[in-house]
Amino acid sequence: MKVFLRDDVKNLGKIGDVVSVSDGYARNFLFPKKLAVEANTKNIKEFEHNKKIIHERAAKIRGASQATAEKLSALSLTIRAKAGEEEKLFGSVTTMDIAEALKAEGFEIDKKKISLEEPIKRLGEYSVEVKIHPEVSASVKVHVVAESSD
Repeated sequence: MKVFLRDDVKNLGKIGDVVSVSDGYARNFLFPKKLAVEANTKNIKEFEHNKKIIHERAAKIRGASQATAEKLSALSLTIRAKAGEEEKLFGSVTTMDIAEALKAEGFEIDKKKISLEEPIKRLGEYSVEVKIHPEVSASVKVHVVAESSD
């Protein structure tokens, strides 16, 4: 039986492939798990249409992510932290602190999308990578300044 894969199947093929499988494998495994549909002209046309819609939607999302990345790259955050001698911080500035500072600026970014090589433990200026989309990332300038003890 020829089937059209709706998802990647290990050792069989990738999404969109038309493959030959035994009738039992198709009926008992692929069809119930919605991993494949029978390869007839109706199903192939439907998949081509859905694929076009998915590509258009992905392009829109990528465009919006690109615009957000440009805004983030122009942004400069200032984070106040308690510091001691030699500009060392008490504690550190983490991705959670940066996410909160971004939220205050109007950007809702998950802390898991912010990458720091290591936690910031000194005063100064740092460049932080923010992954907005799997294909789009931005670099945000973060200034860590001493908290005034007024």
